[in-house]
Amino acid sequence: MVAVLALLLPACSSFNLFGREDNVPEEPADKLYNEGLFLLNNKRDFRAAAKKFEEVDRQHPYSEWARKSLLMSAFAHYEARDYEEAITAGKRYVTLHPGSVDAAYAQYLIGASYFDQIPDISRDQTRTERAMQSLDDVARKFPNTEYAASAKKKIEVAKDQLAAKEMDVGRYYLKKRDYTGAINRFKVVVTQYQTTRHVEEALMRLAEVYMTLGIVQEAQTAAAVLGHNFPDSRWYKDAYALVKSGGLEPREDQGSWISKAFKRIGLG
Repeated sequence: MVAVLALLLPACSSFNLFGREDNVPEEPADKLYNEGLFLLNNKRDFRAAAKKFEEVDRQHPYSEWARKSLLMSAFAHYEARDYEEAITAGKRYVTLHPGSVDAAYAQYLIGASYFDQIPDISRDQTRTERAMQSLDDVARKFPNTEYAASAKKKIEVAKDQLAAKEMDVGRYYLKKRDYTGAINRFKVVVTQYQTTRHVEEALMRLAEVYMTLGIVQEAQTAAAVLGHNFPDSRWYKDAYALVKSGGLEPREDQGSWISKAFKRIGLG
């Protein structure tokens, strides 16, 4: 059998033992790239375009076309909403070409891919946190690019989402009368997400919890800080009425963690 096989091999030199052709001619890199662009722009067939770009990288891995195609494959996957593939291609681009003028865009695609997967507040927010981290890399590493401004806007949306999650859990603890758990959640909003719309309610809830526990000085401080920074807030009206119901007035204790938290970023 070995001898027969040896005799057959020269006549079948274009095939390997598994029936596949050897030395399959490569297609020119520019041809594959332009085919990908055609599919992307004219056909809107993003997945097929991504395959063309990936084929450039496979057949011509060390060429300039491969660098361009890697970025375009990340974009095509993003447009197809194949976010995991877009993230993988984007990360590979940033790793291989950190000094490229397109590195900012690759990093932005990573962040945008996580951002577009942000779930509702009832679910785990790991994707939201990853979106914030990736978008922060854009704003921090590439501050003078057109992507930095867009990244910052998305970061604020992600922060608001994380604050909403903390508030949701805090309200749950409050309803269950787990006051320590509630305080800890509202504290996260006050200390980490002060620029979000949820900080007003967080201060009011802190006043509510502290009044319930009889820690009136902290309740007064929460109400006072709320009134000082957000005097027209409906949450301040609630906090004011709550403190007044106990025969007290909103009054800020400069030594309170609440007061210090706001002074640290210049809101107090």
